[in-house]
Amino acid sequence: SIVLSLAAGACADSTMAPTSSSPRPRALTANEQALVTRSNAFAFSLFDEVARQVPESSVFLSPLSASMALGMTMNGASGTTLDAMRGALGYAGLSLGDADASYRSLIAMLRGLDHSVDFRIANSIWYRQGLPVEQSFIDTTRTYFDATVQGVNFDDPAAPGIINAWVRASTNGKIDQIVGPIDPDVMMYLINAMYFKGTWQLQFDPAQTRSQPFTLEDGSTVPVQMMSLAQPTLPAAATADYRAAELPYGGGAYVMDVVVPNAGKTVGDVLASLRGGGWDALLGRLAPATGDVLLPRFRLTWQASLNDPLTALGMGVAFEPGAADFSRMSSRDGHHLFITSVKQKTFVDVNEQGTEAAASTAVGVGVTSVEPELVRADRPFLFVIREQFTGTILFIGKLMRPPG
Repeated sequence: SIVLSLAAGACADSTMAPTSSSPRPRALTANEQALVTRSNAFAFSLFDEVARQVPESSVFLSPLSASMALGMTMNGASGTTLDAMRGALGYAGLSLGDADASYRSLIAMLRGLDHSVDFRIANSIWYRQGLPVEQSFIDTTRTYFDATVQGVNFDDPAAPGIINAWVRASTNGKIDQIVGPIDPDVMMYLINAMYFKGTWQLQFDPAQTRSQPFTLEDGSTVPVQMMSLAQPTLPAAATADYRAAELPYGGGAYVMDVVVPNAGKTVGDVLASLRGGGWDALLGRLAPATGDVLLPRFRLTWQASLNDPLTALGMGVAFEPGAADFSRMSSRDGHHLFITSVKQKTFVDVNEQGTEAAASTAVGVGVTSVEPELVRADRPFLFVIREQFTGTILFIGKLMRPPG
């Protein structure tokens, strides 16, 4: 069961109220704002497709990591393949040049927004030596995605280790391997890596963490180590479907939004309510409120192929041998190239001090209570890690059953 209530008003100790000390950069351009809006729409569409495949399992996905890796790949696509990728990523109607420029400025802003939070984005392209890769494609990905581009002897057994070492370094050791033995038909890997580590602005006292029941959607319970934050004033919202609270990290640029379904509602119900304009509506409802926050301490690792979800979003032609067109990647071989796999691995650790999270996405291209409570997350819930200034969603997850 879950008991949630909101009490509007200021915190008795105003020093407890979260504040943002991060300097705000310039205003977003219209194209950048369009990119964030489209990126967040893609975030929920992709998460919905992934979650639909595993309704009873926890998921932790970085839609931004997937978007970056596929954004690089999209620069090699032509014709209907380019149209399908642009549509699936949510960029229909936006020129490729505008999308690239927006990626570039978004990367620059996200990297420097809050110096008390460790947030890293890295991109790389690894291609089979001998593949004639268009110089314009290499130049574009270096310019707009800050990508490392390197030819590698894929037939050398050491090749996967070279690529995985880059991923390991770029995720602070949290994602150990994204590439296994390389199939002879694989011509290229386009990889994004992200790493996030932030301390809570208001930290949970470990002495207050207690074993408490977590109610699953079938009504059964399992024990979880529940962290507790007593009576902070935080941005919060409540509707007929859910209760939500926003927990800031560091200087306040980055936050976690915890969204817990009300009794009688499921994570799927809440996710459905957040589609379209529902997410923006949730953010618009957030207002200062005082109450307890109870959040499980948990650590998750997750991995999945995104081929089927991306196909469901309309990108199927990019996966079809003979139909895909990557001639802007390689004019000689582009009509024989297609996406063989889109694989993502993620890690998240939520504890009393803060949150550590990492993700890597590899695109393989082949040829042929009693106190008032703001939120008590003692049942399956959604959680989103985002940057407040741009509104960009970095990670989105659902905890269906506490691990361990």
